[in-house]
Amino acid sequence: MAYADEKAFSPSRRRFLQGAGAAGAGLVIGFHWTLGLPRVFAASANGPEDFVPNAFVRIAPDDSVTVISKHIEFGQGTYTGLATILAEELDADWSSVRVESAPANAALYGNALLGGIQGTGGSTAIANSWEQLRQAGATARAMLVAAAAERWGVSAGELEVSSGTVSHAGSGRRASFGELAEAAATQPVPEKVALKDPSEFKLIGTRVGRVDSAEKSNGKAQFTLDIYLPDMLTAVLLRPPRFGATVKSYDDSAARKVRGVVDVVETPRGIAVLATGFWPAKKGRDSLEVEWDESKAEKRGSAALYAEYAELAKEPGLAAKRVGDADKALNEASQVVEAEYRFPFLAHAPMEPLDAVIRRRGEGYEIWAGSQIPTIDQGAAANALGVKPEQIAIHTLYAGGSFGRRATPTGDVVFEVASILKAHGGGRPIKLVWTREDDIQGGRYRPMYVHRLRGGLDADGKPLVWHQRIVGQSIMKELGAVPESGVDPSSVEGAENLPYAFDHLAVDLHNTEVGVPPLWWRSVGHTHTAYSTETFIDELAHAAGEDPVALRRRMLQDHPRHLGVLELAAKKAGWGEPVPEGRARGVAVHKSFGSYVAEIVEVSKGEEGLPKVHRVVCAVDCGVAVNPHNIAAQMESGIGFGLGAALYDEVVLEDGRPQQENFDTYLPTRLTDMPEVEVHIVDSAEAPTGVGEPGTPPIAPAVANAWFALTGERVRQLPFKRARENV
Repeated sequence: MAYADEKAFSPSRRRFLQGAGAAGAGLVIGFHWTLGLPRVFAASANGPEDFVPNAFVRIAPDDSVTVISKHIEFGQGTYTGLATILAEELDADWSSVRVESAPANAALYGNALLGGIQGTGGSTAIANSWEQLRQAGATARAMLVAAAAERWGVSAGELEVSSGTVSHAGSGRRASFGELAEAAATQPVPEKVALKDPSEFKLIGTRVGRVDSAEKSNGKAQFTLDIYLPDMLTAVLLRPPRFGATVKSYDDSAARKVRGVVDVVETPRGIAVLATGFWPAKKGRDSLEVEWDESKAEKRGSAALYAEYAELAKEPGLAAKRVGDADKALNEASQVVEAEYRFPFLAHAPMEPLDAVIRRRGEGYEIWAGSQIPTIDQGAAANALGVKPEQIAIHTLYAGGSFGRRATPTGDVVFEVASILKAHGGGRPIKLVWTREDDIQGGRYRPMYVHRLRGGLDADGKPLVWHQRIVGQSIMKELGAVPESGVDPSSVEGAENLPYAFDHLAVDLHNTEVGVPPLWWRSVGHTHTAYSTETFIDELAHAAGEDPVALRRRMLQDHPRHLGVLELAAKKAGWGEPVPEGRARGVAVHKSFGSYVAEIVEVSKGEEGLPKVHRVVCAVDCGVAVNPHNIAAQMESGIGFGLGAALYDEVVLEDGRPQQENFDTYLPTRLTDMPEVEVHIVDSAEAPTGVGEPGTPPIAPAVANAWFALTGERVRQLPFKRARENV
């Protein structure tokens, strides 16, 4: 059959609602967002299995309820959260709920919080879908009830819905969703539907099991590496050793002699070796002889960049925030505290490195990948192949982590696999596989930063002045998303909106030009601003002779949600009470992605003179807790991820070359490093906000503050391991 026709990507009513496929006739509900308002459609989806089901919910005659997720699942629990929201308003039987990935179609599945493109990031999945999926579930429920009322000749008000069944108490009649689905699809779509009061929630706020656990346990879950197509080739790519270098010439004669190697091609990103499997492809790559043109390559090392950044930090930069007159107030302050903080390049190092599969189909192409931003990936593939984006079908699969790595502005892995297919010119499908070394040495790092902070206190020891300069690469520049002011929001978030009450405040930014391609990393700018702000506020507390929690409490009076998590964490951690011998406590509180997190840690001196973290008490306010179990899991995950970066992680450049390669030189958090974590969730009726990233920013400063309380030593360069070596 020809490639999925153009209608597959057209937001027409019919195609938008199709999707029951082989399950037979059923009810499908979808949303089309027009002028910011949801328009609800319904139709009977009856016919052959479709290539891409364009709907948010599908109810089949077998009673299955399928939620179509426009957000990728890479371990953060998004599928379960989205399904919980819809199933709650639908009153579905949770055991019958499943989730499928949506096709690449921003017109139908755009993320309003990401400017309308289809994608997952910024901890937006639940916040972006909260109202949308509640409306979808409530509408489907209303139409099922209407169908039952019509069938039984009773009023809709006499019917009850529970666990996937509509019932009539007066007659004892009952019908499952599957039995009513086809009839429900013929009902008129209600103009308005009533949403549940939070007091009526049965699923939201409970610890429902994850919808993806079973298939991930029994091996049925499909990741990109699990995709094997007939006659498929495997490709690996040899990239330049320095960022910005290009191929000058190459000799592939030895590579072509490797058994299993089928072809060697040049692409815009390097030399690709195609073979019948991964190992012959890698052996072929290892046999390549390449001369690189490094005339435009980045050749500076980390030490040189730090020195340049430190000099820039001494000068005024672009104004990100101004309150009062910080320069004048510093000159008049009774006491001035100064600190410089250094943050290294960081790799994402997801457990599953990047990979993608492509094949030609009719007049278009199919791609299988853990696609975090399908809109960008679709465009990147189209650009590489010289076709229209609507000719590219993206199958989004489970992914083994991302932390931002799969959300590249240029659709890296998809662009590469499409470029390889085009260069090869054959008709065989191709799977591109990155090795761990490809990933860690492949750039797209969290940029290096230097912060210079100065704080002023009055004669009574009260902090009055905050002066901060941030130096680093712009992440958003590549997307053309930097405001006219030149201030990249992703560089200053968490600093320019500092919650502490200062009479005078100045935050400046210097954008640097470095040849290393940057990328957002789990919690983006908050990865460095939380550390500098929360350790420096601790320094000001020490200079003022004030307890760190007490000072924060006093300076957060205008921010009740910050104050709420701080108080909760302090209470649960026993702040002010004795700690076990040889330990000390530290605190940090930070808002990111709409959520508020406070973390209090207990540390002692561990091996190699590094902090040993024994206990973390985390308090989080993320609005309505859709799934407390998943929220706790994400806080634990964020803490573990941030702890590894705090203690060990860095990518060091020497003459422009990354020195770290694999988990032996780029160390993730190990089981022996992971502390006991307690998560306490604030009971809230506010709209839900993100949890995938907000647990990460506070952990490093909390550990640093505890380390100071224990040793009297301030750590102003991350990771701790590097700081200790420098000492």
